[in-house]
Amino acid sequence: MSTEPTAAEAAVATPPVPAAPPAVAFTPYQKTVVAILAFLQFTIILDFMIISPLGALLLPQLHITTKQFGFAVSVYAFAAAISGILSAGYADKFDRKKLLMFFYMGFLGGTVFCGLAPTYELLIAARIVTGVFGGVIGSIVMAIVADLFPLTMRGRVMGLVQAAFSAAQVLGLSFGWQLAVHLGWHAPFLLIAGIGVVVGVIIQMRLEPIDEHLKRPQREGNAFAHLVNTLIEPRYLYAVVTTMFMATGGFMLMPFGSAFTINNVGIASRSLSFIYFFSGLTTLFAGPLIGRFADRRGRYITFVLGTLLTATMAFIYTHLGHTHIAIFIVISALLFTGVTARIISGQAIMSGVPDPAHRGSFMAVNTALSQAAGGVGALVAGMIVVQTPSGALARYDILGYVVIASMLLVAVLLRPIDRSVTARAAAGRGHG
Repeated sequence: MSTEPTAAEAAVATPPVPAAPPAVAFTPYQKTVVAILAFLQFTIILDFMIISPLGALLLPQLHITTKQFGFAVSVYAFAAAISGILSAGYADKFDRKKLLMFFYMGFLGGTVFCGLAPTYELLIAARIVTGVFGGVIGSIVMAIVADLFPLTMRGRVMGLVQAAFSAAQVLGLSFGWQLAVHLGWHAPFLLIAGIGVVVGVIIQMRLEPIDEHLKRPQREGNAFAHLVNTLIEPRYLYAVVTTMFMATGGFMLMPFGSAFTINNVGIASRSLSFIYFFSGLTTLFAGPLIGRFADRRGRYITFVLGTLLTATMAFIYTHLGHTHIAIFIVISALLFTGVTARIISGQAIMSGVPDPAHRGSFMAVNTALSQAAGGVGALVAGMIVVQTPSGALARYDILGYVVIASMLLVAVLLRPIDRSVTARAAAGRGHG
Protein backbone atom coordinates (compact mmCIF):
# COMPACT_ATOMS: atom_id res chain seq x y z
CA MET A 1 0.00 0.00 0.00
CA SER A 2 1.41 3.38 -0.96
CA THR A 3 2.46 5.70 1.85
CA GLU A 4 2.66 8.74 -0.46
CA PRO A 5 0.31 11.54 0.69
CA THR A 6 -2.57 12.46 -1.55
CA ALA A 7 -2.61 15.82 -3.29
CA ALA A 8 -5.18 17.09 -0.78
CA GLU A 9 -3.08 15.92 2.18
CA ALA A 10 0.05 17.50 0.70
CA ALA A 11 -1.79 20.76 0.27
CA VAL A 12 -2.81 20.73 3.91
CA ALA A 13 0.63 19.67 5.17
CA THR A 14 2.57 22.24 3.16
CA PRO A 15 2.07 25.78 4.43
CA PRO A 16 1.31 28.23 1.66
CA VAL A 17 3.99 30.75 0.67
CA PRO A 18 2.89 34.08 2.10
CA ALA A 19 1.89 36.52 -0.57
CA ALA A 20 3.49 39.92 -0.72
CA PRO A 21 1.39 42.51 1.12
CA PRO A 22 -0.83 44.55 -1.17
CA ALA A 23 0.41 48.04 -1.88
CA VAL A 24 -1.48 50.77 -0.02
CA ALA A 25 -2.59 53.57 -2.33
CA PHE A 26 -1.40 57.13 -1.78
CA THR A 27 -3.97 59.70 -0.72
CA PRO A 28 -4.36 62.77 -2.97
CA TYR A 29 -2.43 64.92 -0.48
CA GLN A 30 0.35 62.34 -0.21
CA LYS A 31 0.67 62.42 -3.99
CA THR A 32 0.98 66.20 -3.79
CA VAL A 33 3.67 65.94 -1.12
CA VAL A 34 5.66 63.40 -3.14
CA ALA A 35 5.51 65.65 -6.22
CA ILE A 36 6.61 68.70 -4.23
CA LEU A 37 9.52 66.84 -2.63
CA ALA A 38 10.57 65.40 -5.99
CA PHE A 39 10.71 68.85 -7.63
CA LEU A 40 12.54 70.22 -4.59
CA GLN A 41 15.10 67.43 -4.70
CA PHE A 42 15.54 68.01 -8.44
CA THR A 43 16.94 71.48 -7.80
CA ILE A 44 19.10 70.40 -4.85
CA ILE A 45 20.55 67.37 -6.64
CA LEU A 46 21.11 69.26 -9.87
CA ASP A 47 22.98 72.02 -8.06
CA PHE A 48 25.20 69.44 -6.37
CA MET A 49 25.70 67.27 -9.46
CA ILE A 50 26.30 70.02 -12.01
CA ILE A 51 29.72 70.80 -10.58
CA SER A 52 31.00 67.36 -11.64
CA PRO A 53 30.52 67.63 -15.44
CA LEU A 54 31.60 71.27 -15.27
CA GLY A 55 35.00 69.98 -14.17
CA ALA A 56 35.96 69.51 -17.79
CA LEU A 57 35.44 73.28 -18.25
CA LEU A 58 36.59 74.54 -14.86
CA LEU A 59 39.99 72.79 -14.87
CA PRO A 60 41.30 74.69 -17.92
CA GLN A 61 39.29 77.92 -17.58
CA LEU A 62 40.14 78.58 -13.93
CA HIS A 63 43.63 77.06 -14.29
CA ILE A 64 43.17 74.73 -11.33
CA THR A 65 44.53 71.27 -10.50
CA THR A 66 42.57 68.08 -9.83
CA LYS A 67 43.18 68.59 -6.09
CA GLN A 68 41.74 72.11 -6.26
CA PHE A 69 38.73 70.85 -8.16
CA GLY A 70 38.28 68.04 -5.64
CA PHE A 71 38.21 70.71 -2.95
CA ALA A 72 35.62 72.73 -4.89
CA VAL A 73 33.39 69.64 -4.84
CA SER A 74 34.06 68.67 -1.23
CA VAL A 75 33.76 72.14 0.32
CA TYR A 76 29.97 71.98 -0.25
CA ALA A 77 29.89 68.76 1.76
CA PHE A 78 32.01 70.13 4.60
CA ALA A 79 29.85 73.26 4.86
CA ALA A 80 26.72 71.10 4.85
CA ALA A 81 28.16 68.90 7.60
CA ILE A 82 28.91 71.82 9.91
CA SER A 83 25.52 73.39 9.24
CA GLY A 84 23.75 70.06 9.79
CA ILE A 85 25.38 69.51 13.18
CA LEU A 86 24.63 73.07 14.32
CA SER A 87 21.00 72.83 13.20
CA ALA A 88 20.35 69.30 14.50
CA GLY A 89 19.39 70.41 18.00
CA TYR A 90 16.65 72.62 16.56
CA ALA A 91 15.44 70.21 13.87
CA ASP A 92 12.58 68.89 16.04
CA LYS A 93 11.71 72.26 17.61
CA PHE A 94 10.00 73.85 14.60
CA ASP A 95 7.33 73.17 12.01
CA ARG A 96 9.20 71.25 9.30
CA LYS A 97 7.61 73.33 6.53
CA LYS A 98 8.97 76.57 8.01
CA LEU A 99 12.37 74.99 8.50
CA LEU A 100 12.34 73.77 4.91
CA MET A 101 11.46 77.21 3.50
CA PHE A 102 14.18 78.94 5.54
CA PHE A 103 16.96 76.68 4.30
CA TYR A 104 15.63 76.55 0.73
CA MET A 105 15.68 80.33 0.41
CA GLY A 106 19.28 80.36 1.64
CA PHE A 107 20.16 77.63 -0.84
CA LEU A 108 18.74 79.66 -3.74
CA GLY A 109 20.78 82.68 -2.64
CA GLY A 110 23.95 80.58 -2.62
CA THR A 111 23.15 79.20 -6.07
CA VAL A 112 22.80 82.72 -7.48
CA PHE A 113 26.18 83.51 -5.87
CA CYS A 114 27.68 80.53 -7.76
CA GLY A 115 26.20 81.87 -10.99
CA LEU A 116 27.86 85.24 -10.47
CA ALA A 117 31.26 84.12 -9.09
CA PRO A 118 34.06 85.27 -11.46
CA THR A 119 37.03 83.50 -9.81
CA TYR A 120 37.94 80.17 -8.21
CA GLU A 121 38.11 81.77 -4.74
CA LEU A 122 34.65 83.30 -5.03
CA LEU A 123 33.27 80.04 -6.42
CA ILE A 124 34.58 78.29 -3.29
CA ALA A 125 32.86 80.92 -1.12
CA ALA A 126 29.63 80.46 -3.07
CA ARG A 127 29.76 76.68 -2.70
CA ILE A 128 30.19 77.13 1.05
CA VAL A 129 27.05 79.29 1.26
CA THR A 130 25.11 76.83 -0.88
CA GLY A 131 26.31 73.91 1.25
CA VAL A 132 25.38 75.61 4.53
CA PHE A 133 21.75 75.85 3.43
CA GLY A 134 21.30 73.18 0.77
CA GLY A 135 23.05 70.41 2.64
CA VAL A 136 20.45 70.45 5.43
CA ILE A 137 17.44 70.19 3.14
CA GLY A 138 17.91 66.49 2.45
CA SER A 139 17.53 65.67 6.15
CA ILE A 140 14.37 67.77 6.39
CA VAL A 141 12.91 65.95 3.38
CA MET A 142 13.72 62.60 4.99
CA ALA A 143 12.04 63.68 8.23
CA ILE A 144 8.95 64.83 6.32
CA VAL A 145 8.75 61.49 4.50
CA ALA A 146 9.05 59.58 7.79
CA ASP A 147 6.39 61.83 9.39
CA LEU A 148 3.82 61.47 6.62
CA PHE A 149 4.35 57.94 5.29
CA PRO A 150 4.46 54.58 7.12
CA LEU A 151 7.52 52.34 6.76
CA THR A 152 5.68 50.00 4.38
CA MET A 153 5.25 52.85 1.87
CA ARG A 154 8.68 54.47 2.11
CA GLY A 155 10.35 52.37 -0.56
CA ARG A 156 7.85 53.66 -3.10
CA VAL A 157 8.14 57.22 -1.78
CA MET A 158 11.94 57.11 -1.92
CA GLY A 159 11.73 55.63 -5.41
CA LEU A 160 9.54 58.48 -6.62
CA VAL A 161 11.53 61.19 -4.83
CA GLN A 162 14.73 59.62 -6.10
CA ALA A 163 13.34 60.01 -9.61
CA ALA A 164 14.47 63.60 -9.15
CA PHE A 165 18.03 62.29 -9.28
CA SER A 166 17.30 60.67 -12.63
CA ALA A 167 15.44 63.72 -13.92
CA ALA A 168 18.45 65.82 -12.96
CA GLN A 169 20.48 63.62 -15.29
CA VAL A 170 17.94 63.37 -18.11
CA LEU A 171 16.94 67.03 -18.19
CA GLY A 172 19.30 68.92 -15.93
CA LEU A 173 22.79 67.62 -16.65
CA SER A 174 22.32 67.20 -20.38
CA PHE A 175 20.72 70.63 -20.81
CA GLY A 176 22.99 72.21 -18.19
CA TRP A 177 26.08 70.93 -19.98
CA GLN A 178 24.91 72.34 -23.31
CA LEU A 179 24.08 75.62 -21.59
CA ALA A 180 27.56 75.74 -20.04
CA VAL A 181 29.27 74.99 -23.36
CA HIS A 182 27.42 77.77 -25.19
CA LEU A 183 26.92 80.41 -22.47
CA GLY A 184 29.65 79.64 -19.93
CA TRP A 185 29.83 77.58 -16.73
CA HIS A 186 27.90 80.21 -14.74
CA ALA A 187 24.69 79.72 -16.72
CA PRO A 188 23.52 76.39 -15.21
CA PHE A 189 23.58 77.82 -11.68
CA LEU A 190 21.39 80.77 -12.68
CA LEU A 191 18.97 78.38 -14.38
CA ILE A 192 18.72 76.26 -11.21
CA ALA A 193 18.02 79.38 -9.14
CA GLY A 194 15.23 80.40 -11.51
CA ILE A 195 13.58 76.98 -11.31
CA GLY A 196 14.03 77.02 -7.52
CA VAL A 197 12.04 80.23 -7.14
CA VAL A 198 9.04 78.55 -8.80
CA VAL A 199 9.45 75.48 -6.57
CA GLY A 200 9.59 77.70 -3.47
CA VAL A 201 6.29 79.36 -4.37
CA ILE A 202 4.64 75.94 -4.86
CA ILE A 203 5.93 74.72 -1.48
CA GLN A 204 4.55 77.78 0.27
CA MET A 205 1.15 77.44 -1.38
CA ARG A 206 0.54 73.68 -1.34
CA LEU A 207 2.49 72.09 1.54
CA GLU A 208 0.57 72.05 4.82
CA PRO A 209 2.26 72.67 8.19
CA ILE A 210 4.14 69.59 9.47
CA ASP A 211 4.14 69.99 13.23
CA GLU A 212 2.73 66.75 14.66
CA HIS A 213 6.10 66.05 16.31
CA LEU A 214 5.74 69.28 18.31
CA LYS A 215 2.64 67.88 20.03
CA ARG A 216 4.60 65.01 21.58
CA PRO A 217 6.30 65.55 24.95
CA GLN A 218 10.01 66.32 24.57
CA ARG A 219 12.45 64.96 27.11
CA GLU A 220 15.08 67.63 26.52
CA GLY A 221 14.51 71.20 27.52
CA ASN A 222 17.03 72.78 25.15
CA ALA A 223 18.50 72.23 21.71
CA PHE A 224 21.96 71.27 22.95
CA ALA A 225 20.62 68.50 25.19
CA HIS A 226 18.44 67.28 22.32
CA LEU A 227 21.50 67.09 20.07
CA VAL A 228 23.65 65.34 22.69
CA ASN A 229 21.00 62.72 23.39
CA THR A 230 20.80 62.01 19.69
CA LEU A 231 24.57 61.68 19.32
CA ILE A 232 25.10 59.34 22.29
CA GLU A 233 22.30 56.90 21.44
CA PRO A 234 24.21 53.72 20.35
CA ARG A 235 21.54 52.72 17.84
CA TYR A 236 21.75 56.11 16.14
CA LEU A 237 25.54 56.23 16.26
CA TYR A 238 25.92 52.88 14.50
CA ALA A 239 23.48 53.96 11.78
CA VAL A 240 25.33 57.25 11.25
CA VAL A 241 28.69 55.49 10.89
CA THR A 242 27.18 53.13 8.33
CA THR A 243 25.77 56.05 6.35
CA MET A 244 29.17 57.76 6.41
CA PHE A 245 30.80 54.73 4.77
CA MET A 246 27.95 54.67 2.26
CA ALA A 247 28.58 58.31 1.32
CA THR A 248 32.36 57.96 1.08
CA GLY A 249 32.21 55.54 -1.83
CA GLY A 250 29.47 57.48 -3.60
CA PHE A 251 31.41 60.75 -3.59
CA MET A 252 34.62 59.25 -4.95
CA LEU A 253 33.64 58.46 -8.54
CA MET A 254 31.53 61.55 -9.25
CA PRO A 255 34.02 64.46 -9.28
CA PHE A 256 36.17 63.21 -12.13
CA GLY A 257 33.53 61.41 -14.18
CA SER A 258 33.42 63.91 -17.06
CA ALA A 259 37.20 64.29 -17.24
CA PHE A 260 37.61 60.47 -17.27
CA THR A 261 34.94 60.06 -19.95
CA ILE A 262 36.50 62.63 -22.25
CA ASN A 263 40.20 61.98 -21.71
CA ASN A 264 40.34 58.24 -20.95
CA VAL A 265 37.29 56.75 -22.64
CA GLY A 266 37.73 58.98 -25.68
CA ILE A 267 34.19 60.32 -25.92
CA ALA A 268 33.81 63.89 -27.18
CA SER A 269 32.60 66.49 -24.71
CA ARG A 270 29.62 67.27 -26.94
CA SER A 271 28.40 63.69 -26.38
CA LEU A 272 28.30 63.95 -22.58
CA SER A 273 24.73 65.22 -22.66
CA PHE A 274 23.63 62.07 -24.52
CA ILE A 275 25.25 59.87 -21.86
CA TYR A 276 23.59 61.77 -19.02
CA PHE A 277 20.27 61.65 -20.88
CA PHE A 278 20.17 57.89 -21.51
CA SER A 279 21.64 56.94 -18.11
CA GLY A 280 19.15 59.16 -16.34
CA LEU A 281 16.26 57.95 -18.46
CA THR A 282 17.03 54.38 -17.41
CA THR A 283 17.01 55.19 -13.71
CA LEU A 284 13.98 57.46 -14.11
CA PHE A 285 11.94 54.41 -15.05
CA ALA A 286 13.81 52.01 -12.77
CA GLY A 287 13.54 54.11 -9.59
CA PRO A 288 9.79 53.71 -8.92
CA LEU A 289 10.01 50.00 -9.79
CA ILE A 290 12.93 49.57 -7.39
CA GLY A 291 10.98 51.34 -4.64
CA ARG A 292 7.99 49.09 -5.13
CA PHE A 293 10.26 46.02 -5.14
CA ALA A 294 11.88 47.18 -1.88
CA ASP A 295 8.49 47.55 -0.15
CA ARG A 296 7.22 44.18 -1.32
CA ARG A 297 10.35 41.98 -1.28
CA GLY A 298 12.60 43.60 1.28
CA ARG A 299 14.66 46.75 1.62
CA TYR A 300 17.88 44.94 2.52
CA ILE A 301 17.78 42.42 -0.32
CA THR A 302 17.21 45.37 -2.67
CA PHE A 303 20.27 47.08 -1.23
CA VAL A 304 22.41 43.95 -1.65
CA LEU A 305 21.32 43.48 -5.27
CA GLY A 306 22.02 47.15 -5.96
CA THR A 307 25.44 46.84 -4.34
CA LEU A 308 26.40 43.81 -6.44
CA LEU A 309 25.32 45.56 -9.63
CA THR A 310 27.11 48.81 -8.71
CA ALA A 311 30.33 47.07 -7.67
CA THR A 312 30.43 45.03 -10.89
CA MET A 313 29.84 48.04 -13.12
CA ALA A 314 32.25 50.22 -11.10
CA PHE A 315 34.99 47.66 -11.74
CA ILE A 316 34.27 47.66 -15.47
CA TYR A 317 33.86 51.44 -15.61
CA THR A 318 37.12 52.32 -13.87
CA HIS A 319 39.13 49.98 -16.11
CA LEU A 320 37.82 51.32 -19.42
CA GLY A 321 40.03 52.54 -22.23
CA HIS A 322 38.73 53.99 -25.47
CA THR A 323 35.17 52.67 -25.74
CA HIS A 324 32.33 53.05 -28.23
CA ILE A 325 29.71 55.48 -26.94
CA ALA A 326 26.87 52.91 -27.16
CA ILE A 327 28.74 50.47 -24.92
CA PHE A 328 29.65 53.26 -22.51
CA ILE A 329 26.01 54.37 -22.27
CA VAL A 330 24.95 50.83 -21.31
CA ILE A 331 27.69 50.63 -18.65
CA SER A 332 26.74 54.06 -17.25
CA ALA A 333 23.03 53.20 -17.21
CA LEU A 334 23.63 49.97 -15.28
CA LEU A 335 26.01 51.73 -12.89
CA PHE A 336 23.47 54.43 -12.08
CA THR A 337 20.68 51.86 -11.75
CA GLY A 338 22.70 50.07 -9.07
CA VAL A 339 23.45 53.34 -7.32
CA THR A 340 19.75 54.25 -7.40
CA ALA A 341 18.78 50.90 -5.86
CA ARG A 342 21.28 51.45 -3.03
CA ILE A 343 20.05 54.98 -2.34
CA ILE A 344 16.34 54.12 -2.36
CA SER A 345 16.60 51.03 -0.16
CA GLY A 346 19.28 52.51 2.11
CA GLN A 347 17.25 55.66 2.79
CA ALA A 348 14.10 53.62 3.40
CA ILE A 349 15.95 51.58 6.02
CA MET A 350 17.51 54.62 7.70
CA SER A 351 14.13 56.40 7.88
CA GLY A 352 12.98 53.75 10.35
CA VAL A 353 15.92 54.10 12.75
CA PRO A 354 14.93 57.16 14.87
CA ASP A 355 12.03 57.59 17.26
CA PRO A 356 9.56 60.32 16.18
CA ALA A 357 10.81 62.73 18.87
CA HIS A 358 14.38 62.51 17.49
CA ARG A 359 13.55 62.12 13.82
CA GLY A 360 14.61 65.60 12.71
CA SER A 361 17.80 65.71 14.76
CA PHE A 362 18.85 62.20 13.72
CA MET A 363 18.26 62.96 10.05
CA ALA A 364 20.22 66.22 10.39
CA VAL A 365 23.19 64.55 12.11
CA ASN A 366 23.07 61.57 9.77
CA THR A 367 23.00 63.78 6.68
CA ALA A 368 25.63 66.15 8.05
CA LEU A 369 28.19 63.50 8.89
CA SER A 370 27.55 61.62 5.66
CA GLN A 371 28.17 64.89 3.81
CA ALA A 372 31.45 65.27 5.70
CA ALA A 373 32.41 61.69 4.86
CA GLY A 374 31.52 62.35 1.24
CA GLY A 375 33.72 65.44 1.29
CA VAL A 376 36.60 63.36 2.60
CA GLY A 377 35.89 60.86 -0.16
CA ALA A 378 36.10 63.59 -2.81
CA LEU A 379 39.38 64.84 -1.34
CA VAL A 380 40.83 61.33 -1.22
CA ALA A 381 39.74 60.79 -4.83
CA GLY A 382 41.58 63.98 -5.79
CA MET A 383 44.71 62.62 -4.11
CA ILE A 384 44.47 59.19 -5.74
CA VAL A 385 43.67 60.37 -9.26
CA VAL A 386 46.33 62.32 -11.18
CA GLN A 387 45.91 64.09 -14.50
CA THR A 388 48.77 63.30 -16.86
CA PRO A 389 50.20 65.85 -19.34
CA SER A 390 48.05 64.29 -22.08
CA GLY A 391 44.92 65.04 -20.04
CA ALA A 392 44.17 61.41 -19.21
CA LEU A 393 43.53 60.44 -15.58
CA ALA A 394 45.93 57.96 -14.02
CA ARG A 395 45.15 55.57 -11.10
CA TYR A 396 41.41 55.66 -11.74
CA ASP A 397 41.37 51.87 -11.44
CA ILE A 398 42.80 52.14 -7.90
CA LEU A 399 39.97 54.51 -7.06
CA GLY A 400 37.55 51.85 -8.32
CA TYR A 401 38.94 49.23 -5.93
CA VAL A 402 38.53 51.62 -2.96
CA VAL A 403 34.93 52.35 -3.96
CA ILE A 404 34.05 48.66 -4.33
CA ALA A 405 35.55 47.81 -0.93
CA SER A 406 33.50 50.53 0.77
CA MET A 407 30.30 49.29 -0.92
CA LEU A 408 30.79 45.73 0.29
CA LEU A 409 31.56 46.93 3.82
CA VAL A 410 28.32 48.94 3.94
CA ALA A 411 26.30 45.90 2.83
CA VAL A 412 27.61 44.04 5.89
CA LEU A 413 27.08 46.94 8.30
CA LEU A 414 23.52 47.59 7.13
CA ARG A 415 22.18 44.11 7.89
CA PRO A 416 21.68 44.51 11.69
CA ILE A 417 20.15 47.96 11.14
CA ASP A 418 17.53 46.53 8.82
CA ARG A 419 16.72 43.75 11.30
CA SER A 420 16.32 46.28 14.11
CA VAL A 421 14.11 48.57 12.03
CA THR A 422 11.89 45.68 10.94
CA ALA A 423 11.55 44.39 14.51
CA ARG A 424 10.71 47.82 15.91
CA ALA A 425 8.12 48.44 13.20
CA ALA A 426 6.50 45.06 13.90
CA ALA A 427 6.38 45.91 17.60
CA GLY A 428 4.84 49.31 16.89
CA ARG A 429 7.75 51.25 18.38
CA GLY A 430 8.69 54.50 16.75
CA HIS A 431 5.69 54.26 14.38
CA GLY A 432 8.02 52.86 11.75
